[in-house]
Amino acid sequence: MSADTMRSVVQDGFGGPEVLRIQQAPRPVSLPTEVLVRVHAAGINPVDWKTRAGSGMAGLLGEPPFTLGWDVSGVVEEVGFGVTTLKAGDEVYGMPWFPRAANAYAEYVSAPARQFALKPATLDHVHAAAVPLAALTAWQAVVDAAHLQAGQRVLVTAAAGGVGHFAVQFARHLGAHVIATASTARHPWLKELGADEAIDYTATRFEDAVVDIDVVIDLVGDAHDRTSTRSLKVLRSGGLLVAIPAGVSPELAQAAEAVGVRVTPFLVEPDGAALTTIAGLIDAGHVAVEVEDTFPLERAGAAHARGEAGRTRGKLVLTVPN
Repeated sequence: MSADTMRSVVQDGFGGPEVLRIQQAPRPVSLPTEVLVRVHAAGINPVDWKTRAGSGMAGLLGEPPFTLGWDVSGVVEEVGFGVTTLKAGDEVYGMPWFPRAANAYAEYVSAPARQFALKPATLDHVHAAAVPLAALTAWQAVVDAAHLQAGQRVLVTAAAGGVGHFAVQFARHLGAHVIATASTARHPWLKELGADEAIDYTATRFEDAVVDIDVVIDLVGDAHDRTSTRSLKVLRSGGLLVAIPAGVSPELAQAAEAVGVRVTPFLVEPDGAALTTIAGLIDAGHVAVEVEDTFPLERAGAAHARGEAGRTRGKLVLTVPN
């Protein structure tokens, strides 16, 4: 491998985990206002395997070949003209370019400097790479979309997953009463993270167990047991459903209007300033980061298969040797 190339995971077509392969690719060059980051670890998210299979962000990325991944933790190698917030040698993390291609499953990434932040000092690169997309999704849903206030009641579905375990912690940090859905085995852990109540979705339908909810952070969607539509039943008048996986269908919008509640679609955005705030919460001990397992870059396909199997606690992460 020359100084102008790098290892990268590429797919030449849509399909299962087997379409992911390692190849040599041109090393990116940082343009003005961008930084070149030597990747130490790359987080894996459901949008990754959905895109690999032809849904997710595939419509934006276009036809393969392309490289997946948006979660990055690494070290700034070069800074482009005009960069004032970072310097070479800084340890950073970020979710650059989303929903456009960031090519994070690779040894180097180049992106706008302000889409990164200094990584939490208390985390290694593996745990830092688990944060950006999931934590920004949770933060922007809870803070920017819901404007969650102390004393409000919030329901988080799929609370043991990557986004869910951050949503529980952020909501609790803001002083909300947090109700989480997850299998019984996850309940003790979720209560350690700040959940006040936990519901085993395999045994109890949440609409039979809770009422007067101010905000539902739905991480499941109507494709699975009509979770978004069922969420409308637990909201108080004027309450808000933040529908994350599949947005708001016309039918869901009509159903919400009929019962006097609000719904909003949601898609996470790059946000270096929010990542700085989140890093402060992590370093202060207010937010914990859960990584269930790691895989080397060469085993990206195996990591996808593991994630698609479901029941992951927290996140899966690819490691990139340096």
